[in-house]
Amino acid sequence: MRVMIIGSLAGELGKAARIAIAHGAKLDQADDADTALARLRSDGRFDLVLCELTHNVGAVVRALAAERMAVPVVACGTGDDAEAAAQAIRDGAREFLPLPPDPELIAAILEAAAGESHAMIVRDPAMQATVRRAEQVAGSEASVLITGESGTGKEVLARHIHRRSRRAGGPFIALNCAAIPDNLLESELFGHEKGAFSGAVARRVGKFEAADGGTLLLDEVSEMDVRLQAKLLRALQEREIDRLGGSAPVRVNVRILATSNRDLPAEVQRGAFREDLYFRLNVVSLRIPSLRERPGDIAALADHFARHYAEVNGVPFRPLSREALLRLTSHTWRGNVRELENIIHRAVLLADGEQIGIEAIELGPPAQTAAANSGLGGIASLVGRRMVEVERDLIIETLGHTLGNRTHAATILGISIRALRNKLRDYAAHGVAVPPPAAGVAA
Repeated sequence: MRVMIIGSLAGELGKAARIAIAHGAKLDQADDADTALARLRSDGRFDLVLCELTHNVGAVVRALAAERMAVPVVACGTGDDAEAAAQAIRDGAREFLPLPPDPELIAAILEAAAGESHAMIVRDPAMQATVRRAEQVAGSEASVLITGESGTGKEVLARHIHRRSRRAGGPFIALNCAAIPDNLLESELFGHEKGAFSGAVARRVGKFEAADGGTLLLDEVSEMDVRLQAKLLRALQEREIDRLGGSAPVRVNVRILATSNRDLPAEVQRGAFREDLYFRLNVVSLRIPSLRERPGDIAALADHFARHYAEVNGVPFRPLSREALLRLTSHTWRGNVRELENIIHRAVLLADGEQIGIEAIELGPPAQTAAANSGLGGIASLVGRRMVEVERDLIIETLGHTLGNRTHAATILGISIRALRNKLRDYAAHGVAVPPPAAGVAA
């Protein structure tokens, strides 16, 4: 995780920086926005920008958008400057980080920006078979297509492949194709030259060049526009890319890994995904089984998350009781590992005593049971309410369920992270209380 900090490290922001480093972040610092933007253009490996309120956060967001750099911005400043914080959110900052810094909140922001935990926890034979196959091909240069339901850990497996490859000493660059607007994705992948479009004030390096000598993960590649798929295919075939506005191709040495939660052959049949690109990506195919298909992993994953969130929240580690584990292993896990992670995080905060008991394990009912039990009363409670109000309440409640994690909430709601953030920005602009990261029921 690479983080650019805009502001002085002499005060509270310096404490936030040290906490971020303790959570594994690699930091770069700039005293002003112009210096930061110059570094962001020349290095495509930054995942997050932290910008002090004393700088013009809105101007930073607009400059990034104008130059088609899809790097999220988190505003930070003292908690007593509420109006400036609200204005930063209205101007496009993804979150606000109050100072003095809270370690749990910083961890949640970094985790949300990274997308997933990178720990490889495997006990079940079904998952062990997948990992063995991944390790068999890790040392090759072949493209790998990783498929599976949302929340199963596709990026975690991709990072494992990179660590076992001959490119382990090079960069690992992950790009979520579903989270970036189509008009930004091309520049994000291939970079651009000065003057390539309005706002392109200097050359900018894209993810292909940032990953040179290493691995590029195209996360949810099935969400990419068909027109851009053609340009991606050429990059894979020729091992060179064309920056937007460029006059000469740029050679790149990159291994491609890709993920999808869709049925790609079906997407090819309906014309939403190029068949030639599918074959180019699918040299080796790895399917990650759902958590329902690998129950042997549940106890080990639960223990891992219990230890992790105890440390993050500064509370003693408590093992799960036998009854709590039994409840977890009997659940249907529609949200897979992400759902398990959220439930354990909440249980760590709610548990009393020396163990995490069954009373701290809050599971939603299976979908079919919930539908059967809703009856007319559930429908009647919605009559007379506007659709936009029902949607708003559902989104806010889901965000509370995920402890403020935007990525997980979007997965549960079945919408893109971009759509969710746009809605939350609109709600905040109209005075709706939006849960910050790591808030939810724990607040």
